[in-house]
Amino acid sequence: MKPPRILITGASGHTGRPLATALVAKGCRVRTATRTATPPVPGAEHLAFDWNLPASHDAALVDVGRMYIIAPGAVTDPERILVPFIERALAAGVRRVVLLSSSAIDEGAPGLGQVHAFMRANVPEWTVLRASWFMDNFIDRAHLHGLTLARDGILTTATGDGRVPFVDVADIAAVATQVLYDERPHCTAYDVTGPEALSYNDVAAMISSASGRRIRHLAISADALAQRLEHTGIPTDYARLLAKLDERIERGEQAAVSPTVQQVTGRMPRGFSQFAAAHAQAWTQPPPSDE
Repeated sequence: MKPPRILITGASGHTGRPLATALVAKGCRVRTATRTATPPVPGAEHLAFDWNLPASHDAALVDVGRMYIIAPGAVTDPERILVPFIERALAAGVRRVVLLSSSAIDEGAPGLGQVHAFMRANVPEWTVLRASWFMDNFIDRAHLHGLTLARDGILTTATGDGRVPFVDVADIAAVATQVLYDERPHCTAYDVTGPEALSYNDVAAMISSASGRRIRHLAISADALAQRLEHTGIPTDYARLLAKLDERIERGEQAAVSPTVQQVTGRMPRGFSQFAAAHAQAWTQPPPSDE
């Protein structure tokens, strides 16, 4: 019997690309799905796919047994899109679904929390990865943190002295790889974090040390942060949602460190100081002038 084909949505993104690459290396039959026709990972099948175009969904699900789902970005009600897609996938023969969610979203909460609850109740082999905040946001110039750090040397949040166990996306992908590859289903929700909880002041200090450039954390109110995000083009509802997440960090609600990476992959997750040392150049080179 052939091993099940694995569908990876968001395969050109932070976690999708390393996940697809790792599964191809393990000899899995992998189908990547992105909005462009360009294959993001050598050795994988590829299809153009758009969450907003249901006509692209059926082709992606043909002969698929397992799949990894990343919700469309900047959408406050992803359950409206993802639950019907999962229902369609189950009808097409998919048995295992792995969802990338957030440590800030509880099962049953609006948005991905509702997708989480639906999966537990309906998917035979389900896993939800409740990931902490990405370390990679600090180097990605498409993210506001990555842009302002490179351009201004400033990290602006409404988190105060709150702490977060930032996680390397490579560690999230490593957990997802194991969950999708293992013969046995995991059927659980995993909190996926880095090895230590850090404040944004700590992050600024570590980036300063690694890059040799003075980096500072600017603490502002949640309302001011929401307005700032709106000015960058982020939709109002989504900007307010992000600002509220910062408030939760400030209250200490997101500081818990989880052993998931070590338990599932057999190795320790990467610490932020290691990440900063590896990416120091990202903060010493200014962004292009058109940014």
